Amino acid sequence: MELSEFTKRAGEWLSGEGPNSDVVISSRIRLARNLSEHLFLSRADERQKRLIAEEVSHALGAVGDTVELSQVDIDELDGIDRLLLLERHLISREHAFAKGARSVAFDAEETTSVMINEEDHLRQQVMRSGFQLEEAWQAMNRIDRQLEESLDFAFDDEYGYLTACPTNVGTGLRASVMLHLPALVMTRQIEKVFGAVTKINLAVRGLFGEGTQALGDFYQISNQRTLGLSEEEIVGNISSILPQIINFEEKVRRELLSSNREVLEDKVWRAFGTLSTARVISSKETMETLSLVRLGVTTRLIDHLEIHHVNELFLFTQPGHLQKVEGHVLESRERDTVRAKQVREYLEDLR
Repeated sequence: MELSEFTKRAGEWLSGEGPNSDVVISSRIRLARNLSEHLFLSRADERQKRLIAEEVSHALGAVGDTVELSQVDIDELDGIDRLLLLERHLISREHAFAKGARSVAFDAEETTSVMINEEDHLRQQVMRSGFQLEEAWQAMNRIDRQLEESLDFAFDDEYGYLTACPTNVGTGLRASVMLHLPALVMTRQIEKVFGAVTKINLAVRGLFGEGTQALGDFYQISNQRTLGLSEEEIVGNISSILPQIINFEEKVRRELLSSNREVLEDKVWRAFGTLSTARVISSKETMETLSLVRLGVTTRLIDHLEIHHVNELFLFTQPGHLQKVEGHVLESRERDTVRAKQVREYLEDLR
């Protein structure tokens, strides 16, 4: 697969077609696995890392009946292409900028990916558009079982799957949903969400996961515990609270439309005007204004755009995508100028 194709389309998880996609951007399941006959990567030398990569790569052929994967050698990519894969959530930041033998395999729709030699020997991932956490888990479980027929995963009868980081021991499973919560942020009720999820041992993170800040009113909610719970219990914990968050956000949106419609319209259309006319715009401002425009689309204050248009702009305006289109590294000021131009042209084409 040519990575240049990524600048022309978004993955399925940004299609805006899944259940509750006005609030839930995507659902994701990630599994951490290690091979029993190899050292953890923190102790492995380069020769051992290559052996691990070869063994896992060979085993990936076993999932061909379920999903067809293309593999990319991360160590051979330049910085722009690594950033591109990071922005599409196909690899982690650590995987992008580490050294040595490592790769990623993913399907054409970007619903499935496998990171090889990240923190663990394998990091398997399945993503779906909207609220489809259970569906994502079922797909992940099928792939994991197929791989386990070819690979001997490190497993302990008492502790479960063994991982490089103790916080992943047990199931090795991280389940997460990416949410767009502009109304709760606008009305300063987002803390109620934080309070509710922490009571059931869930974590709230930014757009790119652990260690990142929320931008554009996007938040990831994921499990903190992987030990002592089954995979179904972990998925069920998030799935049980998510409808409450969705209903809360939608309720506040309706209230804003009813009691402060003109103020909300003004915010939404000012944001659209900025995006339509700006000559220089930062990544942060783009995220903030697109968040308001997305709110306008989902509340039908803006009727000539669809959710997937806004979702695509969130992706296409990221630094890696901008530089891939231009074909070379851009300084920060150059990126802000190119970003503004691309947004203007994108919105103009939709009129």
